[in-house]
Amino acid sequence: MRRGLCFLLALVLLIPVFVSVSGAAASNTIKIGIFEPMTGANAAGGELEVEGIKLANQLYPTVSGKKIELVIADNKSDKVEAATAAARLVEKDKVVAIIGSWGSSLSMAAGDIVKNAKVPTVGASCTNPLVTQDNPYYFRVCFIDPFQGTVMANYAFGKLKAKKAAIVQEVSNDYAVGLASFFTQSFKKLTKDNNCVVAVANYNTGDQDFSAQLTNIKAKNPEVIFAPGNFTESALVISQARKLGITCPIIGGDTWETQEFLDIGKKDVEGVVFST
Repeated sequence: MRRGLCFLLALVLLIPVFVSVSGAAASNTIKIGIFEPMTGANAAGGELEVEGIKLANQLYPTVSGKKIELVIADNKSDKVEAATAAARLVEKDKVVAIIGSWGSSLSMAAGDIVKNAKVPTVGASCTNPLVTQDNPYYFRVCFIDPFQGTVMANYAFGKLKAKKAAIVQEVSNDYAVGLASFFTQSFKKLTKDNNCVVAVANYNTGDQDFSAQLTNIKAKNPEVIFAPGNFTESALVISQARKLGITCPIIGGDTWETQEFLDIGKKDVEGVVFST
């Protein structure tokens, strides 16, 4: 929730600029699009951000004497639906700015739409650097994955004293693939060993059985597992790893900061470490 609150407060400071170059200048209402996954695999994350945004709107309902109206569009945790939702906010709802989205893939799907429409858009959690690359209308108020991946590699090498790592990545998720890549690059530099990643296991969003991938990883005997991915699948990966007898530390990224991650993983996720 604090992400959404900080995010809207930052946006509030920019709204007078947005209004001055938009049709909202002649209206008593400023429409801000909320572009988040309210259903689908990323729904829990989207709901967190929307709750924070609504709270910020309650605290600051007006800007420069104009009422803030939030227009919520569900991108349904789907790249195609994300493009459609962004287009609807721009073309039908005529918003002057957009907030979102939880999920870098979803934000990237909306990139060309907000760029071509010249609608300023700010993400609170879309950490993949490609979201804002070559797009002067997309901004973020969070760290990016090169930083996040480096931090987790430093933790694995410096704190855990690990020199062999395994990667478990959600290959259908741009966020997870990018974060795994940045972790790998940093970990190789730290260990000075190009073979320090002893196994890479892939899965898709929605998968529930990871026994084959984890059995292979167990045989490689890594000293740490880096498993960036959505909270649901990540919690299942951790639970199944523990049931297979994998005892090494398991670390991940900022998508793990949801109640659902704890509810699904239960005692198996106790002691895991992630960036946030």
